[in-house]
Amino acid sequence: MSWPVLVFDIESIPDVAGLRLLRDAPADASDAQVYAAWAQERKDKGQSDFMPLHLQRILVISCVFRNGEGLRVHSFVDRDGASEGKVVQNFFHTVEKHVPQLVSWNGGGFDLPVLHYRGLRHGVVADKYWDLGDDDREFKWNNYISRYHMRHLDLMDLLAMYQPRASAPLDAMAKLCGFPGKLGMDGSQVYQAYLDGKLEDIRRYCETDVMNTYLLYCRFQKMRSGLTEAEYEQEIALVKGTLGGLAEAEPHWREYLAAWA
Repeated sequence: MSWPVLVFDIESIPDVAGLRLLRDAPADASDAQVYAAWAQERKDKGQSDFMPLHLQRILVISCVFRNGEGLRVHSFVDRDGASEGKVVQNFFHTVEKHVPQLVSWNGGGFDLPVLHYRGLRHGVVADKYWDLGDDDREFKWNNYISRYHMRHLDLMDLLAMYQPRASAPLDAMAKLCGFPGKLGMDGSQVYQAYLDGKLEDIRRYCETDVMNTYLLYCRFQKMRSGLTEAEYEQEIALVKGTLGGLAEAEPHWREYLAAWA
């Protein structure tokens, strides 16, 4: 198992401003009315009301960053409702600076396409991320974009042998492996939580999700002998110690550690 590793997860809400633009909605219609009209149309057609990926507005990107210096949890958050572009750019700046292995759970199916669309909308620059070997020949054989390369490891996709019908939920796999799983909410509750002004709750939920992903990544590394049994136990101890240090200021880590115990 080599460093640096950046595990990431995003939380998003419907981009009602984008929906309003594409539907040429009346100026006097509220956001709630625009979204409700769209959702009703989908329902009438027997379609899901899950917003298409290009209309997912990113609120939070949570990361677990592991390198030779230790383990860190950090979130990029759009706190003012107008900083989505900065949030996405800051994430890609981190990738550009450290060139880590990216790790996700369904990142290839959701998180990265959303980041691509939102990055394109906001004029984000991420040249190293998009390198397919034109600037660095090493990236021709191992880059962030190819599904079958390891520079971005979509752990869910790999474990399912790239068969969507074989995919398993993050929460279920985390709990089956003895980790806490989801706490507080799930993805279907994020938009309502946002409307209720609970942005910090969304951020905390996203952080626990990304920690579950990191722990499953460690278990995967043990399975493929990227970590010995002793190294795996040391990594688990490091995670618990790091979260213990955060728990005084962040109640969700106290809850997470209690659920783990």
